[in-house]
Order: sequence, then C-alpha cells, then structure tokens
Amino acid sequence: GNPEAVVSPGGVGFDINCGVRLIRTNLMEKDLEPVKERLTQSLFDHIPVGVGSQGIIPVKNNDLEEALQLGMDWSLREGYAWPEDKEHCEEFGRMLNADSSKVSARAKKRGLPQLGTLGAGNHYGEIQVVDEIYDTYAAKRMGIERKGQVCVMIHSGSRGLGHQVATDALVQMEAAMDRDKIKTNDRQLACARIQSREGQDYLAGMAAAANYAWVNRSSMTFLARQAFAKIFDQSPEDLDMHLIYDVSHNIAKMEEHLVDGQMKQLLVHRKGSTRAFPAHHPLIPVDYQMTGQPVLIGGTMGTCSYVLTGTEKGMRDTFGSTCHGAGRALSRNKSRNAIDYNDVISNLAAKGISVRVASPKLIMEEAPESYKDVSAVVDTCHDAGISSKAIKLRPVAVVKG
Repeated sequence: GNPEAVVSPGGVGFDINCGVRLIRTNLMEKDLEPVKERLTQSLFDHIPVGVGSQGIIPVKNNDLEEALQLGMDWSLREGYAWPEDKEHCEEFGRMLNADSSKVSARAKKRGLPQLGTLGAGNHYGEIQVVDEIYDTYAAKRMGIERKGQVCVMIHSGSRGLGHQVATDALVQMEAAMDRDKIKTNDRQLACARIQSREGQDYLAGMAAAANYAWVNRSSMTFLARQAFAKIFDQSPEDLDMHLIYDVSHNIAKMEEHLVDGQMKQLLVHRKGSTRAFPAHHPLIPVDYQMTGQPVLIGGTMGTCSYVLTGTEKGMRDTFGSTCHGAGRALSRNKSRNAIDYNDVISNLAAKGISVRVASPKLIMEEAPESYKDVSAVVDTCHDAGISSKAIKLRPVAVVKG
C-alpha cells in the first residue's frame, strides 16, 4: 500500500459503530392496538435508556474483554443472539482485527456498566409498521410481505467506550502528526499514517469498539424479543422476530474498490454514512445476493424510516456508500429554547405515536423539527442512483433516553 496513506478518527466519529438494526415480526398493526401502551412500556422497562443507564445483562471484566474480541460471537455463545442474526449483520457482527489490549482501561471502565443500554441523544428503540413497499421482491427477501406489518428498529452505538477510544486516539495522533510532519486544517481531522504504530493501534481499538456496539445492539435485541414475548405471550421465534439487517453508520474498513480502472485496497471511512453494497457482492449475505445489501435509514422521533438497497452505481461513484439519515437543522441548544415539550408530546400523540423518554429535555433536542426531512434525503440518494428505495416504515411507538 501507499506508505503516505492515513487513518483519521474524525472520519469515523466518536460513537464508533453507531448503527441501526431492523427486526421483523409476523404481527400486523391491528394486533398492536389493544396493547400498544403496555408494549411501549414493556420495551422501556426491558431496555435500559438514558445518559448514565446501566445494563441489566450481567457482565464482568472478563466478559467485556471477550465481547471486545469476539463481537456477536460472544452474544451467540452467551445465548443473547440467534445464529442467523450474525448472517444478517455487516461484517457478520465481528471485526477480526480487533485487539482489546488497544482499548484503554478508562474506556473499558466506561463500557463495562453500559453494555446492553440504549444511551441518549439521537438513539432510540422504535416499533414501526410498514407504510409503503417500493420493491416487492427485495421486501419479500427481507421477510416483509405486506403493508401494516410490525417491525422494531434499534439505533445505538458503542456508548462511553467508543467515545473514549476516539478521544484516546486523537491525543496520540496529535503527537504522531508532529513527528511525521503531517498538517491538517482542523484539529478534529487529526490523523496518523495507517502503517504507523498509532494508526495500527487505533484500527485495532476501533474494531474492538465496533464489536462492543454489535454486542450492545444484540443484547438490546434479546431484551426487545423478551418484551414482545411477554406482552403477546408467545415466544420470539413464534413471533418471527428475525433480524433483517444491522448496518454501521460510523466506521472505517479496508475494502476493494475500482479506482481509475484499477482494483485498489482502500481504507474507507464512513462517518454518518452507510455501506450500500450491490447485488452479487461477496461480502453481503446469501439471502440478499440478488437484491443488494439492505441499507437502513433511521428517521428521527416521529418521522418515517426507510430500507434501501445497494446499487452498482453507488459502488462505482461513492465507494459503495449512501446517506445514513437526516442531519440536524437546529442545534441542540436552539431546539431546547425554540421547541416546547408539551407541543412535541401532543404532536406525537396526534400522530398516534406512544412515547417513553427517560429525560424530557431530550425530547426538544430530538423533536422532528430539529432535523432535515429524511424523506427528501432518501429521495435524493434514490434519484442519484446510489441506493434504491425498498420499504418505508412509520413509527407507532418510540423509546428514548
């Protein structure tokens, strides 16, 4: 490779492997009506949410080391995931270059109590129903048969652990930049040569944090399955609560791409962006070989979410990447000052959306008005041909920090 090539934690983001997963069910919207409030409460009770939330899945130091190393293989071994969940996950839920010894003691201390928690900010658990099907074949491959079908979306990342891994790396890289005489015009773009010790340490630590995030989402999937099973008095298997897919929004990975007619190995940084590989790509699951990789675009509280599929054009033009959602239109501060809590709640209630939130001030920050229109973002990507619309989902219940 090119010895000058760099890796930048700023190009990955602080919440390493913040991502989204979508779980289908065989329930229809009418099945929710009598139990919707109880189900939302059950989800809120099962999944720990909020800024300092602590996990309820017992994790000791040794478990954390193994989870960082093994990713979803740990969840599978411990009985928190189904074998087929791994198949439907980017990287099959485990980055093999992870090295837990490259994660600082402080990062581990922050991560230990938080495994299996949703956290705060834009993270959420949502109960959604299928609102539109644009691509019947792709939807069928995902187990989505008709409008009104109920799904669960979980949006979360690597909590305090990933944030600390990024912070630690930026400190080390500032020193490496002085040593290697690398200049950037923004401190947040601090970087190091991929082949340097700092570059290699960060990639191994980032992979471990990514594994932590997959274990985190797997643990919450386990808890969501329990919540549904309890309310409907059926097993998660009988409710067909299979994972459709799990995508990362903040991650860097070695991939092969065509550049100027030549196949090259590139370190693709995706920050606030989703991998969107086309049909027949060797790295996507067998089930989606004919459709292209499912791309999950999470909405914001009370707005729609989308499932897209990857395209050949996206592979050529954007290194197999597409959008990840709608960016903020108002800063958190502006939102808090400009938006009224009761208005947000009554607007959601008017749309028939049940809400459970751990801290009310977050509601203003995450109100739909704080964000750009996700449908416009998705249409732009669809029209540009870098990903293709398959399914639109409408929220009926939201659980947030």
